[in-house]
Amino acid sequence: MHAMTTCEHGIVRWSSAAWLAEAQAWLDERLAAAGRARTGELRQPHLRPWATALTAPTSGGAVWLKAAGPGTAFEAGLYELLHSVAPEQVLEPIAVDVARGWMLLPDGGTPLGERLQGEELVDALATILPRYAELQRAIAPHADRLLALGVRDMRPAVMEQRFGEAVAAVGAYVDAHGSARDRHDLERAAAMGDQVAAWARQLGEAPGGASLDHNDLHPWNMLVGDGPGAPGSAVFYDWGDSVVAHPFSSMLVALTFVQANVPGCGAGDPRLVRLRDAYLGPFADLAPHPELVATLELACRVGKVARALTWDRILRALDPRDVDDAWRRAPLACLASLPEDSHLGGA
Repeated sequence: MHAMTTCEHGIVRWSSAAWLAEAQAWLDERLAAAGRARTGELRQPHLRPWATALTAPTSGGAVWLKAAGPGTAFEAGLYELLHSVAPEQVLEPIAVDVARGWMLLPDGGTPLGERLQGEELVDALATILPRYAELQRAIAPHADRLLALGVRDMRPAVMEQRFGEAVAAVGAYVDAHGSARDRHDLERAAAMGDQVAAWARQLGEAPGGASLDHNDLHPWNMLVGDGPGAPGSAVFYDWGDSVVAHPFSSMLVALTFVQANVPGCGAGDPRLVRLRDAYLGPFADLAPHPELVATLELACRVGKVARALTWDRILRALDPRDVDDAWRRAPLACLASLPEDSHLGGA
């Protein structure tokens, strides 16, 4: 018999009859306060070591109750703040319990990744990414409040330290599970310390101050309704991996996803350029376009460190016996991409 891990503790608690009864009672109470009533059974379609999500039909449409674990509990308070400053780009919470890390949300529609692929997906993202940039500009004056909520600090000034943390975390993986190639990749990445520090200093002086980086911005975290305004009315969802960073670092995941999933979309592809420029549009007043492009590439390079630490946090929440090699190697893949020519990849 093995000792119960933190991840198992969360899953066991969230799947217990006592916890589910408590969650249902809170949901019903908050629905009543909002003038709604549950009209069917409460289901639990998502149960992960770091969070669980429950859903139920109501008199006002389906709702979702998300309960976050200690590492992402800030998401409940973050939803409140986001809705207060950018109400059109996020779901309006029906209720939140910041102390417990619970949030009750309306159904936001279908994930964009479920609706569109290929060229249609690129077209949609060209409309959606500027909306996300507008959200970042709106939330930027509240960076200190984000940090106070518990959103992780990945601002340029701390990234040299974060790089050391990431190398140490990946080193522990390599020592326990790595191959000779993994050791080589880690040593090659670790030798980038001075370069990463220089990039971080340069990024700290570049246009665009600290803001919110979703840190997992891909089409499955963009929800679109079924009306004529979709995807222009998309909202952004699942903020548990968020960090406070240079805003442009959000494009690391977004553009890497497109590069990896749209057929024929290699480095420098015109479709990537189109999406990059669409995203940068709302920042056009900050600097000439070539300077914004250079800053985005710099932010994506530095953002690979934050992604490595995010993957490490996820892996620490999992039972090692349930982790396949691709996931186990993900933090190393982020760091291993640092010496590469492209600012994308590894995310």
